[in-house]
Amino acid sequence: MSPDVDVLVVGGGPVGLAAAIEARRAGLDVAVLEPRDAPVDKACGEGLMPGTLAAVRRLGVDPPGQDLRGISYRQDGCTADHLFASGWGRGVRRTALHGALHEAALAAGAAVVPCRVGSVSQDDDGVTAGGLRARWLLGCDGLHSRVRRAAGLEATPVRGGRRFGLRRHYRVAPWSPLVEVHWGPHVEAYVTPVAEDLVGVALLGPPGMDLDAGLATIPELAGRFAGAAPGGPVRGAGPLRVRTRARTAGRVRLVGDASGYVDALTGEGLRVGFAQARAAVVHLDDAGAYERAWRRVTRDYRVLTSGLVAAATSPLRRGVVPAAARLPRLYGGVVERLAR
Repeated sequence: MSPDVDVLVVGGGPVGLAAAIEARRAGLDVAVLEPRDAPVDKACGEGLMPGTLAAVRRLGVDPPGQDLRGISYRQDGCTADHLFASGWGRGVRRTALHGALHEAALAAGAAVVPCRVGSVSQDDDGVTAGGLRARWLLGCDGLHSRVRRAAGLEATPVRGGRRFGLRRHYRVAPWSPLVEVHWGPHVEAYVTPVAEDLVGVALLGPPGMDLDAGLATIPELAGRFAGAAPGGPVRGAGPLRVRTRARTAGRVRLVGDASGYVDALTGEGLRVGFAQARAAVVHLDDAGAYERAWRRVTRDYRVLTSGLVAAATSPLRRGVVPAAARLPRLYGGVVERLAR
């Protein structure tokens, strides 16, 4: 049975669309299976670090937003600021980023098919999903990936310590060009300017947390947003920790959050996902090479994020920001490594 396309991308979020653009640039026929209409929103921090913004521009997209000049860790009056040395980032609404990538994928010649994938089958010559057959399938369908389960690549779920994310926008003018990370008693709040009159707040923390209650535990933010009009509904995501046995199975490749995820604490999801998308297309015909490339492009994210999450969920939590303030060169070095 001859394939309908060379590459089938399951999941039309930013990483799936990036994979489609990469595949088209490699001269491959591509179809993206995505049941939702563009643009698609999602609970996320919406801050593109300098390296992420460079990756987005490489894909031919330059979405509007607010300049981000650095990161500010804040806790109980203690502050640790670092200005990016590698160029500015940008706060961008998720819908603006997704809409721009969607248009870029279409312009590159990718087909976007409104379809929800329920099963995946493959043989030596191809793989079938959503009624289409392809030589290769890229599973870019996020934290709750159906492709991951169908391909038998899901590892045993992590027990205990599950973390979730919530996000809401507020109709206030940005007061700082920095992404502020506020460390409350039990949650972290990411404050990102995304427009001249709009600020996004993403909360990371334990199951069952409430966004308003979480902000109330951070006096500096509670005062900032007192009486502010919401700029949209509260959106949630999680649990954030995802483990996989491997990233490849036959002609299936997992990319982005579907391939494994630690936490949103360092804001590295998109940069890592875009790098994986590029590597997956380059190594379509070599599973081992993709596994090695996946480990290489995710190494900093996995090591640094795992360490920070371990501190955030331990008695060391209250010492994270004071330590960053006392060791500015170390703190700045970590930020720069992630930012690039």
